[in-house]
Amino acid sequence: MKFFVDTADVKEIRELNDLGLVDGVTTNPSLILKSGGSIADVTKEICSIVEGPVSAEVVATEFKEMMREAETLAKLADNVCIKVPLTLEGLKACKAIRTQMDRMVNVTLCFSANQALLAAKAGASFVSPFIGRIDDIGLDGMELIAEIRHIYDNYGFDTEILAASARTVNHIKQSALIGADVVTAPPAVLKALVKHPLTDKGLEQFLADWAKTGQKIG
Repeated sequence: MKFFVDTADVKEIRELNDLGLVDGVTTNPSLILKSGGSIADVTKEICSIVEGPVSAEVVATEFKEMMREAETLAKLADNVCIKVPLTLEGLKACKAIRTQMDRMVNVTLCFSANQALLAAKAGASFVSPFIGRIDDIGLDGMELIAEIRHIYDNYGFDTEILAASARTVNHIKQSALIGADVVTAPPAVLKALVKHPLTDKGLEQFLADWAKTGQKIG
C-alpha cells in the first residue's frame, strides 16, 4: 500500500519523507488555506521534497475553467497530479487532462461505487472515496472501499483506489486488508501506526536489562 500524506504543511511533509513514509501528497483548498501560503509556492515546495504524485486541486466547476486551471497547475512541477471533483464537468476534465495533457488525475469527493465506476471510465489515475465522511453520516466507509475494489477487479480498471479522509489507524489497516492501493491521512495518523503499548514495554525492559550488563556497543 502507498502512503500519501494529507497536508500542505511543508515541515511535516519533510519529516515524514525523511522517515521514508511518503509516497505522495494530497492537498485541497482547505489545506492550502491552513498553510498560509499561495497554492503555487506551496505546491512547488512540496513537489521539490516528494518524488511521488502531489495532488493539487482545481477550484473551477466548469470544464473550460477546470482545464485552464489544470494547465496552470501542471506547469508548477512534473509530479503534480491534477485533482478534480466527481461531477460530470469534472469527469469530462479528467478525460481531457489524461488524453490531451498526459497528466495524472485524482478524482476526488467520491461517495459511491457508481461514482467510482464513472471515474475509472473517465481514465482517472486515482479515485478518492472519503471513508471518514461516510462514517460521519452513519454509513460504512470500508464497505464502499470493498465495493470499488470488487468492481475494479471485475473489469481490470487501472484506476488506483485512494482511501481518503482516513482518520484512524484502523481506517488504514482495514483499507489495506480490503486492498486499497493508496491511503491518504494526516501526519498524526500516519505516525500513530508505529504505536503499540507492548512495543514500548518491551523496549523499556530491553534497555533496563542492557544497563545492568554495564556494556557498550562500539
